[in-house]
This record gives sequence, C-alpha cells and structure tokens, in this order.
Amino acid sequence: MIDQPVDAIEVATFVVPTDAPEADGTLSWSSTTLVLVRAHAAGVAGTGWTYGPRACAEIIEEMLAACVLGHEALDVTAAAERMRRAVRNAGRPGAVGYAISAVDIALWDLKARLLGLALHQLLGAVHETVAVYGSGGFTTYDSGRLRDQLRWWVDEQHIPRVKIKIGEGWGTAVERDLVRIADARAVIGPDVELYVDANGGYQAKQAIRVAAAAAESEVSWFEEPVSSDDLDGLARVRDTVDCDVAAGEYGSDVAYFARMIAAGAVDCVQADVTRCGGISEWLRIAAVAAGHNLQISGHCAPHLHAHVAAATPNVRHLEWFHDHVRIENMLFTGTLVPGGGTVRPDRSAVGHGLTVRDDVAARYRVGCRRIDLRRERDPAPAPPRREPA
Repeated sequence: MIDQPVDAIEVATFVVPTDAPEADGTLSWSSTTLVLVRAHAAGVAGTGWTYGPRACAEIIEEMLAACVLGHEALDVTAAAERMRRAVRNAGRPGAVGYAISAVDIALWDLKARLLGLALHQLLGAVHETVAVYGSGGFTTYDSGRLRDQLRWWVDEQHIPRVKIKIGEGWGTAVERDLVRIADARAVIGPDVELYVDANGGYQAKQAIRVAAAAAESEVSWFEEPVSSDDLDGLARVRDTVDCDVAAGEYGSDVAYFARMIAAGAVDCVQADVTRCGGISEWLRIAAVAAGHNLQISGHCAPHLHAHVAAATPNVRHLEWFHDHVRIENMLFTGTLVPGGGTVRPDRSAVGHGLTVRDDVAARYRVGCRRIDLRRERDPAPAPPRREPA
C-alpha cells in the first residue's frame, strides 16, 4: 500500500426534483442539487458528495483537485489541511466549505476501500448502531400528507422520534405552527418524541412564547428557534425553554462550533458532514463538543453520517431527512434501512458501502468532468498569442 497517489478526480452535478412542493420556515424549493466526487487511486474509487449549489463543482475543479492529485491517498488529514489553506482568499463558509466536504468524504471512503475496511472500522467503531429521527413535515404539507409521513416513520419504520418544520413565513404564521404541532402530537401518540425546526424563522422572545404555547404537545427538541448567527438569542431561548435547543447545520469549521459552545447557545451540537469540512472536520467538532459535555447530532445526508457517527462516542442521533433519504435510495446501492429507530453500518462492505447507480443518476446529471493526474502535470500548451493587426 506504499505510494498510492490519487490519480484522478471526477466531479458530477445532479439536480433531482422533489416529490412534492417543499418549504420550511424561511425557504421553499422544488429540487435538490447534489455535487458528487469520485477520487481514484490504484484502480479504486472513493465517493463523497454534498448537497450544495453547482458552484461547488467549479470550486473543486479550480481550487481543490490540485490539493489532492498526485498526493498519497492514505494521508487524508494532510489533504484536508492543504484544502483549508488553498481557499484562504475565497473564504471557507458556504459553497467552499461544502466543496471541501465532498472531497474529504471521497478521500476517506477511498482510504477505507484501499485498506479493505468498512469506514466506521477505519475510523474506530464505538457503536454498532446509531439512532435516527424522522425528519420532514414541511410547511407546504396539508394535514393528510403530514399525517401519512408521520405514520410511516412511527408505525412502519418504528422510529420513536420525529421532526416537523415550523416558523412558517419567517414566523408570521404562528397559529398554524401551533396547530401543526398539536396535530403531529395527536398522530404520533404520547410515547414518541416530537421535534420542531424553525430554521431561524422566529425572534428570540417569539420563540419562547411559541414553546410555552406548545407546552402540552411536549416538544423535546427545538432546532434553530432563531438564526444560528444569533448566538445571544439562542442562549436566551435555551435558558428559558424546557426542550433542548439545537443548531449548527451551517457551521463551516471547528472554530464556528467553538464559538457557539462558548456562548452557551445549544444543548446539542448539530453538524453536517457535507458542509462543515467533511469527516476530518466532523471529528474535530465532536471532540470539542465532548470537551464541554455536549453531544453531537448529524444534520441530513444520513448515509454519509452513519459511519462517522458510529465512530463518535458522544453522538446522539442522525437526521433521517425525507429529501436525502429519497435521493440516496434512488442514486445509490447499499443504502441503510432504519429498524426500531436505528441504522447499522455494514461491516461486511468496504468504505461507506454505497455505489452510484450510474444508469439512474444519468437521468439527473447536469454536469460532469474528470481531472487526471497526467493532465495536471502536463497541461495542454497555451494557444499561440495573436498580435494585434
């Protein structure tokens, strides 16, 4: 296994329509974009992806591929550091961080496959299974669709914790929010945990009033009651309400989470491995959270969180997010099925165990490029310069 350089990077972009109109408290959408990376070495490919804009693909091609190509495939942490340094002027948060995440995940998957290990074994497995919660409950759903989704999670998949969206219209539809919370509790019964997510749609005191008004519904998780940029507001809500306050899905690096934790803003850190910088950065974030006696929860992209979560001592659960579960089941083989509220990473499969269904994925592909090591080492000569007439 000595001297196994990464010899090619493939980047592809896919746009998958939703199965119904979707919205949360602050945004609506009709499709989801996935930017996928394959990293190649010694005839083996590792796969990673992010749910981000098409610009992520350009960032990978123009700024990150050179940080990986020709370098030892097993030295993933070194590649992560090179990528962090390469984007100094571009800025880390947002699409740049998403792009780094996709490459980092692909490299960890590649390393595990080269070594013939399941990814959670490579990382150091701690848990055999990881808890999940059903997530969706979009504000665009009518009562019938919401009821059907909740019953599917609870009655068919036996998931004992579920989440719905509230904060509709940037907090301008509180009465409907409260009705939907009460309806959700009526559907799931008294023994299932009920979570709500405002996506930063409320102001701090408004969020406190909503929590008080919904007290009979026994909400146990209040996600982004206010903007995740409002650390003081999060801390005020956390100090006042009984339910756990969570945030962090937009966090771009370990420093972001260190500030959030220092502000006393959350009861549970919520990180997204496809946004925060990949598996390399997730492990650092989880360690900082553990140092403050906090747990970490994985935001969306459940199949990319399953293995790193299984290797994280202080993990609480993963978000079994409707959109991403649907897309990952469509585009990949080897996906997981929750049973009794948990998923179990497959020890018999190498890497994260997922393989792209190229025939299905091709229907949604809107862009694709392969960058080879030889091309990077021997770039095409520049066209001759034309002198002005």
